[in-house]
Amino acid sequence: MVFLEVGDLSGLFVIIGLIMFGPPVLLAVIGAAIRKKSKTASKIFYILAVLYLIIGLGICGGVLS
Repeated sequence: MVFLEVGDLSGLFVIIGLIMFGPPVLLAVIGAAIRKKSKTASKIFYILAVLYLIIGLGICGGVLS
């Protein structure tokens, strides 16, 4: 199976999905990991995760539709 065949673009949807949801999940996990050490840094990571998710869904969602 070729990952990005012309007839089958499911690989492209997987890549776009990873771009939309990968970094926000990673930022949220980092925020949860440092929650005990620094609550303010944890809140900043959570805010960055939400902002990235909103922007990613807006831009990538616009490309998909």
